[in-house]
Amino acid sequence: MINAEHKTLVSTNFFLKNQEGFLRGKVRDVYTIGVDHVALVASDRISAFDHVLPAAIPYKGQVLNQIASKFLEDTKHILPNWKIAEVDPHATVGYKCEPYPVEFVVRGYLAGHAWREYKEGKREVCGVALPEGLKENDKLPTPILTPSTKAESGHDVDISVADIIGQRIIKKKEVAKLEAYSLALFEHGSAHAAKQGLILVDTKYEFGKRNGEILLIDEIHTPDSSRYFYADSYGQIQNKDQQQKQLSKEFVRQWLISQGFQGLEGQSIPVMDPELVMSISERYIELYETITGEAFVKRDYTDINEQIENSVNACISNLEQSNN
Repeated sequence: MINAEHKTLVSTNFFLKNQEGFLRGKVRDVYTIGVDHVALVASDRISAFDHVLPAAIPYKGQVLNQIASKFLEDTKHILPNWKIAEVDPHATVGYKCEPYPVEFVVRGYLAGHAWREYKEGKREVCGVALPEGLKENDKLPTPILTPSTKAESGHDVDISVADIIGQRIIKKKEVAKLEAYSLALFEHGSAHAAKQGLILVDTKYEFGKRNGEILLIDEIHTPDSSRYFYADSYGQIQNKDQQQKQLSKEFVRQWLISQGFQGLEGQSIPVMDPELVMSISERYIELYETITGEAFVKRDYTDINEQIENSVNACISNLEQSNN
């Protein structure tokens, strides 16, 4: 389905070759292909505080899919990942994995959810002690891991590494590997961001298993899963106790908070006017160009559903031929 007013991909409803299942996430439409493959379509939907917002954002899905695709390629030396091919600006085909029920969040700075917890007086996040006297967006002494359990609906829940092991959610040896992978990915992402004049503030990673092997799945270092600051202005802004300019979804959350919405019971999602929608779209494109160093090429939305469906089916046919 396409939103005619802004040319956005709101949702898909394909019947793909060898399709076995379908799941509509907050942002992605996930198609299970046979027993071993999946097709992920990054729609232009946007979510915040675990709610899908009423307006879709032009080119957002393309930005997410293409940034993730680039960084999945760039991090293969750290660990393998689920991606086989980016078949469309909005879609990627890859291996089906059994996901771990935990998101591995790495934080290098005190921002977002961690800051909100700290501001309320908490000095420990996910079992990790935080020093006194920090301000919002201050750099942490060292990057920390703050995992959360993945909720089917509603808010994800913070959990410590000790509790992941103690509750037997993931085996101890695998947790150690996942922790090491997360910190290595964050280090790599931070180094790349620095080359582009950015700071990777925090991000989340998701992992799965395929044939007993751990793979990186979902997206990586996108504005939906990560927070970025501009490096050249960070120190000056921080010294003045001002808000950092963010290339992430946090500015959407802050707008929602200013409108009295944080996803809590009884709160209504505010109306997003066309000017706000376009400003969010421009911010996503700005992040793409800044983090990749490449010009963003806006896709043609004409017959987008057929384009995606045909491209996914062609990829599936090629995979079948190569396996025979």
